Amino acid sequence: ELDCGDKSMNDILFALWFFAPAGLANTVPVFAARIKSLDRLGKPLDGGKTYRGKRIFGANKTYRGLLAAIITGVFIAMIQMFVFSSNSWVAAIVDRIDYGSFSILLLGGLLGTGAIIGDALKSFFKRQIGVDSGKSWFPFDQIDYVIGGILFSLLYTVLDIEIYTYILLFYFVLHLLAVYGGWLLNIRKDPI
Repeated sequence: ELDCGDKSMNDILFALWFFAPAGLANTVPVFAARIKSLDRLGKPLDGGKTYRGKRIFGANKTYRGLLAAIITGVFIAMIQMFVFSSNSWVAAIVDRIDYGSFSILLLGGLLGTGAIIGDALKSFFKRQIGVDSGKSWFPFDQIDYVIGGILFSLLYTVLDIEIYTYILLFYFVLHLLAVYGGWLLNIRKDPI
């Protein structure tokens, strides 16, 4: 069996690989909002409804973003299927799940959906406590999609707690780095 060194390194690599559909799905709604042909799907998930006088999710949580995240999750899973079947080193690292099975596309869809639903639910709580849309709510803005993706993935498989810990830690840090990079490039207003 090919090995990257020790079990911890293999666990880290597997965690990064496993959660990639959710991590990438979390980024696409911003880009999907710029595609004119998808404007008709830009309707808010909450239908404009309120709870206790505040929007449930807000205007930025749309069907367009949800659909884009699901498609991205499935697309990344398709790429993972291809890489898994053509690279023995990757196949040895990710051997806990059968990426050769077509059902892996379901996992990609669940991870993409979970990432966006996690973000939407965080927005609900953010609104309820009075944090304005677009304002940072640390650390919840950085882990909402991770928690949502993990919870939805449980419908497909259950992994060891170490893997979930690595997913949470690494995707938390990756999110911070991505947001900070966006701030450096003047794409975002705040560095966190």
